[in-house]
Amino acid sequence: MLERGFEAVLFDLDGVLVDSELAASTVWVELLAEHGLELDQSTFMAQAVGSTHAVLFEWLRRDHSWSQPETFVPELDARLYAAFGTTPAIEGAAQTLRALREAGLPFAVASNSLRGRLSRKLEASGLAALVGTHAYDPAHVGGRGKPAPDLYAYAAAQLGADITRCVVIEDSVTGLSAGVAAGATAWGLLAGGHVHPSGAAALRAAGAERILASHAELQDALGLSIRV
Repeated sequence: MLERGFEAVLFDLDGVLVDSELAASTVWVELLAEHGLELDQSTFMAQAVGSTHAVLFEWLRRDHSWSQPETFVPELDARLYAAFGTTPAIEGAAQTLRALREAGLPFAVASNSLRGRLSRKLEASGLAALVGTHAYDPAHVGGRGKPAPDLYAYAAAQLGADITRCVVIEDSVTGLSAGVAAGATAWGLLAGGHVHPSGAAALRAAGAERILASHAELQDALGLSIRV
């Protein structure tokens, strides 16, 4: 049994299990510049981490008076698909998932990524076989992505777990807020290779009970036994 009797672990994907945020933001910033909008990467990432593309387009329209031309989304999709083909797993992520599986403790991924990108990143990182069928995206809940609680509530239900006895592992305020709103315990994990716009203080303010800096710390916090 997990520490505190948790029934399941619900993971975000980007920045929690796979190191994809920097690659994605690079694609966005370069393509936006080609279409007339210059943004520095830190400004973009402050909005992008944990967000859906719909939210980003609305932010660009509202705060930067920029609307995408017809060619933008197809170009973006193609470049992201190429970039995500080399997505690495975050150090220790596979070990965490294997330890959960060996302990017989259910886990799932709940991501704001579109389904095709979600699958692409899991395959490229080598985590797809470990996650199996329990990878969920907003299309599973009528498009209601984070910060709405629906996605985490749905993931828990698919595992047969009580959401109030699940722990959500997140790196963004958007995602962590979704976990809290769903009724789960929420922990922040800042293990990705990018600079986390949210930061520990913002995650704590959003309801994170713990802030962890690595999968090794997460494994310890969960009380997992790791085979060397």
